Parts: sequence; C-alpha cells; structure tokens
Amino acid sequence: MNLQPEDWNALWITLKLAATSTIILIILGTPLAWWLSQTRFRGKFLIEAIVALPLVLPPTVLGFYLLVALGPNGPVGGFFKAIGGQPPVFSFEGLIIGSVIYSMPFVVQPLQDAFKSIGTRPLEVAATLRATPWDRFWFVAVPLARSGFVTAAVLGFAHTLGEFGVVLMIGGNIPGETQVVSIAIYDHVESLAYTQAHWVAGTLLVISFLLLVGVYAGNRKFRVWKP
Repeated sequence: MNLQPEDWNALWITLKLAATSTIILIILGTPLAWWLSQTRFRGKFLIEAIVALPLVLPPTVLGFYLLVALGPNGPVGGFFKAIGGQPPVFSFEGLIIGSVIYSMPFVVQPLQDAFKSIGTRPLEVAATLRATPWDRFWFVAVPLARSGFVTAAVLGFAHTLGEFGVVLMIGGNIPGETQVVSIAIYDHVESLAYTQAHWVAGTLLVISFLLLVGVYAGNRKFRVWKP
C-alpha cells in the first residue's frame, strides 16, 4: 500500500475519530432512541426533526454554526475560555463534537426503528414477571434490538469516515492533528497528485465497503436467529 506518512497519520486520525464518535453516539443515542420509540409526547416530532436536521443541512452550514458556537466568542468556546481552557475549535476534541452532532441521525434513527419493531408484547410479558423498567429495557429491549445496534454503530462509524465539510470548518487542515482522510484526498487532488489520491481514496473505499458488508451480513444473521 503506497501511502505517505502523512496519509497514514490522516487515516489514523480518521479511524480514531470514527471510533470515538461512534462510542459516544451509542451512549447518547440509545436512551434518546428508546424515549422516542416509547413516548406519547405530542411534541416528539420536534425532537425527531432536530435529530434529523444534519441529514438535510449542507455540511458547511452546520460546520459554520458549530464553528461560531465552539469559537472563543461563542457560548461553548466562551465557557471553556472562562474556566481557563481552550475553545475546542481546530482541535481533535472539536472534531469529535462536530462528528457526534453530524452523525447523530445515522445512529438514533436505526435504534429507534429497532426499538419500535419489538412491539409492546415482550415488554408487557416481562412486566407481568415483575421485571423493573430497567430490566425490561436492558434484558428484553436491547437484545431484541441488537440488529439495530449493529446498523447504528456501523453507519455512524462509516458516516464519520467520509466527513469533509463539517470537520474542515471546525478543525481546519492541520496535518497530524485535525487532517482526516477526506481532507488529505482533497489536498492530493488540489496538487494534481492523482496517483496518491487514488491510493488514499481506494483505501477508504475498501474500508467503507467492508463495513457495509458487515451490516448486511450481521442483520441477516440476526434475522435468522431472532427469538
């Protein structure tokens, strides 16, 4: 694999960003998806619209507002500055914040659909056996929704791999710190280094394809063995 050292660094940053963001998304997205699938709150559609907003917003628009919010004069960046810290823009931490927000619908929606597909009967049966709400969620809902967790994790991870506009706006293009694979490919194309761009793009293509194969293979297995 003919990748330059800076390309390996960009690949490592991208994989680390995707893994970290996916873990945070699963932790935050699971209770949100569960609540959305179970609540009868009339204003639920507003929460669903907010979660799905990154699907329709141009990445540069979302990235711009995140840049303003996370910058030294923004509410989040100003808070960090007030407590003696550094605003999270142009840092790996800033990339994580942007990636979590940008990929949220790719995790929440599959989990919400998986929880909805369970129906009420398994939970009602568990309740008659004196299972607590936590037990019904952890030992009934989560195992039955495992295919949704696989889909959510892989889609969240894969979506983060291909981010460009949001991460460029928030993190810039700092080699070894915030330069991800998509930005590295853009740099190679801009400098007419098409051969190197092919190597980097091909690597990302293979990784993304294998992830999607894992989603479909995993879901097929769970459909076969679903109790």
